[in-house]
Formats: sequence, structure tokens, C-alpha cells
Amino acid sequence: MEKQIMSTPNEQANEQVKKAYAEFQEKVKRTVFLDNLSPQVTAAVIKTALGQFGETVNVEFIPNYTIPYPIPQCALVEMENVKQARAVVDMMTTYPFMMSGMPRPVRAMPAKAEMFSDRPSPPDRKIKVQWLEPSDPNFEAAKKMKELCMKHTAETLALIKHQLDDEEKLSKQQDEILKANYKKFELIDTTLTDANVAARLARHYGMSMNMGNDE
Repeated sequence: MEKQIMSTPNEQANEQVKKAYAEFQEKVKRTVFLDNLSPQVTAAVIKTALGQFGETVNVEFIPNYTIPYPIPQCALVEMENVKQARAVVDMMTTYPFMMSGMPRPVRAMPAKAEMFSDRPSPPDRKIKVQWLEPSDPNFEAAKKMKELCMKHTAETLALIKHQLDDEEKLSKQQDEILKANYKKFELIDTTLTDANVAARLARHYGMSMNMGNDE
């Protein structure tokens, strides 16, 4: 008679953790990280824009609380499968992809596990915490690391601020060019619809007023 081996509660819990983490890894593979999104972009806009690549399962916007001024939105977009996610990244990496008329193209890259706020803990993960006294040799190393991180953060903020200023100037230039072209075409349309003005201009420039009446 065979002896049936029963798993312990700890083993069952460990198997559930492994299963949950495996499912999460598959989700990461079919998810795309989008950057440089306009503040006007909504989940519905993203789903419509990416509809050409496949079915969008979920859109999760990522807030950034570390920067003291508004920056373009970021989002994690889960597609139906890995193939669709790769198609999104390949297209946006190769060609400029605009949403909501932003002066900057949307950037895309494969998502990483660290980007998810609800990511489960990896199986068999062990975290060790130790309090360091000022007399500990590692205390100075940790202090220097902290100062270095603060320096890098300040440099990153300065670069982002410079980028946003340049993009704001570009947006204003594009808006001015659009308004100027609109006024130009409006003037041309008004001129052509006024027969007297058009006739005077034709005589002045020696042009024919035959408006498509072919003999």
C-alpha cells in the first residue's frame, strides 16, 4: 500500500507564492511602459491609439511624487499577449508616435517588474535589516552613498526641467506657426470668394480668371 505524502501548510503557501509570481512575470512580458504622455491623454485615448496593435487589457497611470513640477505622464499598458506588446514597442521606437497633439513623441519600452506598485514578493526572498552605529566602518560608506544619490537626484531634476522648458518653447512655436498658416489660408479663401477682389488681383498680376471652365 502506497503511503500518501501530504504537503504542509508552509509548502502549500510557498507553492501559491511561486504560482502568483509566475503569473505576474507573464503579465510583465505583455505590458508596455509609455512615457512622454500628454496630461490630456486618458485611458480611452491610449486604448484607441493602440487598437491597431491589438487588444488593450489594462491601462495604469504612474504618478511621480519625486519631482516638484508637472511632467509628462507615464503609464503601464497591458496588452492581450506578448506579440502585441512587442509590436507597440517596435513601432514607437522606429517611428514618431504622437498622442493628443503633443510636441514630443510618445516613448515606449518593455515594462519591468520594479515598475508595478502591486508586484508580489519573489519566492524565497529574504531581507536583512541592520542598524549601523556611527562607529561602524560601513556607516561612512552608507553616508557617502546617500549623498551621492541626492546629488544624482538634483542633476536629474535639472535635466528634466531643461527638457520641459525646451519642449514648452517648441509647443509655443508650433502653435504660432499653426495660427499663422490658418490666417494665411483664411485670407486666401476670403480673397477667392470675393469676385471683385480676385479679378483685380488677376489683372494686376496678369493671371487668367478661368476658374476651371475648360473649353
